[in-house]
Amino acid sequence: MATRTAAPSRIPTPVVARVSLAAWRHNFALLKAAAPQSRFLAVIKANAYGHGAIEAARALTGADAFGVARLGEGVELRVAGVTRPIVLMEGVFSSEELALALRYELDLVVHDETQVVMLEKSFKVTDPGFNAPRVVWLKLDTGMSRLGFALDRARNVAERLRILPMVGELRVMTHFACADEPESAMTCEQLELFDSAVKETTSFSNSGNFLASCHASLANSAAILQFPSTHRDWVRAGIALYGSSPIVGRSAESLGLKPVMTLSSRVIALRELPLGQSVGYGASWRTARRSRIATVAGGYADGLSRHLRTGAPVLVGGRLAPLVGRVSMDMITVDVTDLDDVHVGSEVVLWGEGLPIDEVAAAAGTIAYQLLCAVTHRVAFQYL
Repeated sequence: MATRTAAPSRIPTPVVARVSLAAWRHNFALLKAAAPQSRFLAVIKANAYGHGAIEAARALTGADAFGVARLGEGVELRVAGVTRPIVLMEGVFSSEELALALRYELDLVVHDETQVVMLEKSFKVTDPGFNAPRVVWLKLDTGMSRLGFALDRARNVAERLRILPMVGELRVMTHFACADEPESAMTCEQLELFDSAVKETTSFSNSGNFLASCHASLANSAAILQFPSTHRDWVRAGIALYGSSPIVGRSAESLGLKPVMTLSSRVIALRELPLGQSVGYGASWRTARRSRIATVAGGYADGLSRHLRTGAPVLVGGRLAPLVGRVSMDMITVDVTDLDDVHVGSEVVLWGEGLPIDEVAAAAGTIAYQLLCAVTHRVAFQYL
């Protein structure tokens, strides 16, 4: 029987995600400069869009707070030693979750009646730490129709929250549905609805300009870059931090953004194929001439979309070549007939430096967010 030994600390793998801390900080500085009067909430949910949440928090030292979606994401950051404010953007959904959120000093978004009731019931908890004051964000629905209170309920909910001992500071927020579409009128409509709701609440509040004096957050990445009137006290940047364009019809490069992740691999085989030879599962693509086909390590088990179409761009040795045939679990095939000096071991960029992820996403009929979040654990990450 063979004797088992400990695995080496680093096992070579062909698919590597190189994450540039300098590009991260560049994008942060660019977005911060676009809204210089606002405080900055860096959205690092979903493991920082697949880049590594702990590494993001350590790199983005200029952020005033971090935004996550789930309780576990916030706890992970606290355990890793992150001390800046962390906002749970979906809030909590049970007394157990509330207790953990307070234990780990996480700020809460409240967007549903059940959450308000949960906080009100906390009056009965005798543990003084349970009612230690925290920042609570009241979310209003101005048209996204996903999370948030109807605007005609803003006054009632705000008054109920502000008297609770655990609410040390109440802030107000909403989320834009179409800020990425420059021609859409909806962002301005949502802004007007938000301001009207705050003004109406102010008019009827016994405390004068209570809600109007609360810190407000409206702008996401797209709004930061093209709707200055939405900046207010806080802005929330997500996808633009990672170097993908948040605006339809604008490239990341034209906005001054730099790719943070470069996903790369290697050619692992080369085949010379005759005219009419099929390639890949389903024989969905055939050569139209004598062709040289490179097989590249990397497939949907690494995070590539299976929906990438024939013709999708791939960067082989610094030159563009088309993907051909179907993406499989571990490999893709690329037509390198027109490229010289491609050999086994040649570097292949799947997206990142030299190949914008937005172009790759378009070839898959999806968005950069999905590709980034889909990168799997078997990809090796290098933080540069």
